[in-house]
Amino acid sequence: MSEQVPAPNAAAHAQTVEDFRANLSAVQQRILAAETQAGRPAGSVRLLPVSKTVPEERLRLAIAAGMDYLGENKVQEAARKAEELADIPGLKFSVIGHLQTNKAKYVARFAHEFQALDNLRQATALQRRLEIEDRTLDVFVQVNTSAEESKFGLEPAATAQFIKELPAFDRLRVQGLMTLAVFSSDTAKVRSCFVTLRELRDRLRDTAPEGIGLEELSMGMSGDFELAISEGATVVRVGQAIFGARALPDSHYWPGFAH
Repeated sequence: MSEQVPAPNAAAHAQTVEDFRANLSAVQQRILAAETQAGRPAGSVRLLPVSKTVPEERLRLAIAAGMDYLGENKVQEAARKAEELADIPGLKFSVIGHLQTNKAKYVARFAHEFQALDNLRQATALQRRLEIEDRTLDVFVQVNTSAEESKFGLEPAATAQFIKELPAFDRLRVQGLMTLAVFSSDTAKVRSCFVTLRELRDRLRDTAPEGIGLEELSMGMSGDFELAISEGATVVRVGQAIFGARALPDSHYWPGFAH
């Protein structure tokens, strides 16, 4: 088996509070520089640290360094961490990976945000479980902007009709759209995914039903978040630039992730 090569822009493997502070500061400075370069105000982009595969003991160090919102791909891993870290006040979790409807009960119980809504079965399951828990949930509609069959998300052309159905689910608070760009070193191809999402959002805002928020664009990860910011991202999902390189490639953690 060949050795896993760390992803571009992966940080040193943080092991102390000071390590995490340094990595977090470096990412925040890159975000600020990208905002400035794009002519956007400082603070217009929210950083979502992606903590998948990071054990709870390291997460406690990261939280001590200033992180209070964590993104997780796998529902059961996120639920376990939410339970193990329940003693930390104000800590929030965002589920950013595909959701099987039989796991909606977990998301409804602990998550503050779900960024991969792409079908009415999910919406129905979440609505029902949120009613039981007497909670609401911020959600992003996932769009497949790369047209890769292996990826989850709505086709851009199907997104408008899907959004028109969402007012029926009053426990879901729609915040915006989310996408995974094509995994490529070709900057033009990556940028095209971000442009597609932004232009789709801009069109949909004119016809979105009352109460459906489409201000947010969640796009960009460790290797491309500056490019995403230049095209309008308001949330960037950054893992390896904060926590360090993971042991396995993204295809292991993202079901449907295309190489």
